[in-house]
Amino acid sequence: MVKIFLDPGHGGSDPGAVGNGIQEKDITLAIATRIKNLLAKYNVEVKMSRTSDTFPSLSDRTNAANAWGATFFMSVHVNSGGGTGFETFVYPGSGAPTTTYQNLIHAEIMKLLDFNDRGKKQSNLHVLRESNMPAILTENGFIDNATDAAKLKNGAYLDKIAQGHVNGLVKAFGLTLKNIAVSEEEAADNKLYRVTTGTFKDVDSQKQAIKNLLTLFKNAYPYDTNGLRAITGTFVGKASAETAAAKIKAKFGYLTYIKAE
Repeated sequence: MVKIFLDPGHGGSDPGAVGNGIQEKDITLAIATRIKNLLAKYNVEVKMSRTSDTFPSLSDRTNAANAWGATFFMSVHVNSGGGTGFETFVYPGSGAPTTTYQNLIHAEIMKLLDFNDRGKKQSNLHVLRESNMPAILTENGFIDNATDAAKLKNGAYLDKIAQGHVNGLVKAFGLTLKNIAVSEEEAADNKLYRVTTGTFKDVDSQKQAIKNLLTLFKNAYPYDTNGLRAITGTFVGKASAETAAAKIKAKFGYLTYIKAE
């Protein structure tokens, strides 16, 4: 089974970059925790270098990943230094599969964010150099840029950052959703549920979303009340609707809403 090691940068006595009333160590932990929670739906093992405000050394982080036999090392950071936007790093000279994973993950994250794309880069960083498996480091905005920092203060935006990371991992490693056992009550649920996706910024975006949804489902159509949205069929039982919503989020990152008919 694929084993993903998540490394929220900094922590404890090391706040990382600081600016606009927030600290890097808090943002990285919030993003990585969201990634772990989203990955709980998939057939994948996940371990984190820290799960609270502690400071494992750089060697602690890579040693833990190496000892565990991780398939992939993902270090989550926030930038500083007067720039703006998102970028990813791998170790200099890395070839496939590391660069393949970087390309896929970077692209999936940028699909969901309106950060400036600073590109895919290389750097001789400890966590990239000393990990025995392919590794990537993501820099999610600049904490000392007021516009980027405003996004990092927004929980819904952190959700999007995390979802982008997960979408990249799903695509890079072909992760599949778990077959989750349902309770007798859920099994007996024969109500009809509708899955609504969106809201979209314009009609063209809505039309493209419907085309995307039709690659997963037989039925998808526009719904324009209180915003441009899309409806993906009608499902028997809430569990079926939730599974459909999870597939939509995993492949496209769209927000979804489930409502009983």
